[in-house]
Amino acid sequence: MRLRNALVALAAAIGLAAASLSISLAAVPPPQPGTLTKYDITGTYVSGVSSGGYLANQLHVAYSSVFQGAGIFSAGAYDCAQNNVNTALLACMDTFQARKSPAELEQLTRNRAAAGSVDPPQNLSGDPVWLFHGTADDTVARVVNDDLATYYRDFGARVAYHNTTAAGHAWISPIGPNACGATASPYVNKCGTDVVKEMLAHLAGPVNAAASTLSGKLVQFDQNAYAPGGNAASISMGRDGFAYVPRSCETGPCRLMVTLHGCYQYFGLIGNALMDKAYLNEYADTNNMIVLYPQATTMTGNPRGCWDWWGYQSPQYALKTGPQMTAVVNMVKALSAGGPPPTTTTTTPPVSECVTASNYAHTVAARAYVTLGQTYALGSGQPLGLWNTFTTSTIRQTSPNHWVKC
Repeated sequence: MRLRNALVALAAAIGLAAASLSISLAAVPPPQPGTLTKYDITGTYVSGVSSGGYLANQLHVAYSSVFQGAGIFSAGAYDCAQNNVNTALLACMDTFQARKSPAELEQLTRNRAAAGSVDPPQNLSGDPVWLFHGTADDTVARVVNDDLATYYRDFGARVAYHNTTAAGHAWISPIGPNACGATASPYVNKCGTDVVKEMLAHLAGPVNAAASTLSGKLVQFDQNAYAPGGNAASISMGRDGFAYVPRSCETGPCRLMVTLHGCYQYFGLIGNALMDKAYLNEYADTNNMIVLYPQATTMTGNPRGCWDWWGYQSPQYALKTGPQMTAVVNMVKALSAGGPPPTTTTTTPPVSECVTASNYAHTVAARAYVTLGQTYALGSGQPLGLWNTFTTSTIRQTSPNHWVKC
């Protein structure tokens, strides 16, 4: 998930002395192809990590009439990057370059609201905001995350800021597969504390104990239906998105949590690791909450599958008209107000040529992803065998970001 140099050495794991939590592992169910249908949504929240944290903030600010609160792991203040990749890298992650102050970004927000390009920032007053930054996180500097806390507090949000755990750059979960101080794929760390419960309690009030066995369904839907122009790939979003829907939400009121992955953490690279280990579905089952997992992917200018928080895809990335923001909000509307059904077509897509390469090469080229040492075709999930430079597979693309065996 690192937003900087792709092959930087991984941060050393830092142990955390803490009592072990009493939890049960509840594997995410296999995805079921479907569509986003209307539910009785009583409140909508957004959460994210790293680039997903930046997009979560952008969504909360631009659409403050839609989102009632935000939970953010390791990100900076609204539009810190100023449509400039160098500013993103050198000022909004590291501190080698001067960045705009929270006060300057607050005024920018007011100006945009006056122009109608974002919702009025007065909506943020009283909103619950939960922030996390690990002391072992060397990907986004602590002072940058501090700016985000200041930005929200200055607008009157109710901010809780967890910044004392020795965590690396990652989503923190009591069932995370990585050591607390690690910064490594799939970027879900276990730190001996349940910060997911902490986040949810701050956002929405008292939290029931997590489920030990999941009873809901994981819906796999076509993101093209919600992307501007019907083309998710053109805005660096994958073909497939996911939504975990508890059984209770089929017949009764539920909250909605939109959860945004970070760089190197999209479905096409790590499979269902985030959906399986974030520990959100377990709480969703017992707290009447749907979890929406939109998916970014790679494109020119975005080789790591990040969400657009610096303008690689559109200079409007942080506005209500930002293409990725529009797509995510369209998904929210479909779940809460019965948005338009997915676009269908009777046109038969052309058959692409078969590509033969090592499974390692397929993953580097974003044609496949790896989970637990095994390789799977992107989109279809068909197994391709061991992930290495010796095992080869032959696959072809049947639609954007969807590969099958030849």
